[in-house]
Amino acid sequence: MIYTVTFSPSIDYVVELDNLNIGSINKTNTYKYLPGGKGINVSILLSNLGIKSTSLGFIGGFVGDYIKSELDKMNIITDFIEIEGTSRINVKVNSGIETAINLVGPEIKKSDIDLLINKLKKIKDDDILILSGSIGNSLYGYDYLLENLNNNKIKYIIDTTKNNLVNTLKYNPFLIKPNLEELEELFNVKINNFDDLLLYSNKLIEMGAKNVIVSFGGDGAFMVGECEPIIVKAIKGSVVNTAGAGDSLVAGFIYKFIETNNYYESLKFSVACGSATAFTQGIATKEEILLVLDKMES
Repeated sequence: MIYTVTFSPSIDYVVELDNLNIGSINKTNTYKYLPGGKGINVSILLSNLGIKSTSLGFIGGFVGDYIKSELDKMNIITDFIEIEGTSRINVKVNSGIETAINLVGPEIKKSDIDLLINKLKKIKDDDILILSGSIGNSLYGYDYLLENLNNNKIKYIIDTTKNNLVNTLKYNPFLIKPNLEELEELFNVKINNFDDLLLYSNKLIEMGAKNVIVSFGGDGAFMVGECEPIIVKAIKGSVVNTAGAGDSLVAGFIYKFIETNNYYESLKFSVACGSATAFTQGIATKEEILLVLDKMES
């Protein structure tokens, strides 16, 4: 079974308009309400590919109710902890360029974290646990979860930043996925070429990660670890909304790796998933992914 954890789920209110005029009333062309949060995005793409996962984390108020009801409609298993306060509503504006207003979620107490740990302790050996995104308004990071789980047979996949990522490396996660800017931020450097990319990715391997994927947005991704260094280039296309593209990349890698146990094929498929999501409004469908993959292979 695959489990995803989202500390601070949201409704993403996605609006599209011709021009955003600051200080004026703006009328939208289209709008959508989408359940959001990085782990939730992973679960949605896996569901679109026909793979079941369980979505965990913390929800509150009417927003939390909406998130759960939407995931239920997608046949995604949910096991959220209800907390005080109301989950976030984030605003994503596309007016030729993307603008995002992301709120801070409600406080997550230690007692809430401990309830999540009790749920995670039911995970079996060789299951996959994906910890994605920031820890929201919590004093306890992913390392606290992993310390209390104390199970090195679970495949941990970590997609977060800064110390929240670094502090998990001693638990030897199967995969971590910084993007290029996040990798530069971790080591306070500018990565100018392939040698730099390989050097700093390998530093994360030395710190404990088994595999590292570095995503380049619209340019593709790089991987190193239990395989020889791999680069997969993305195809060019019309970008609609990049929210969820990195999460789709993670989900796509998991899906294909379970199927093939092949790092190159998994990275190629994951790049197709990330691109397909960037080319659509919301998380890509299987048909949209296969269309992109066909273009990559042609």
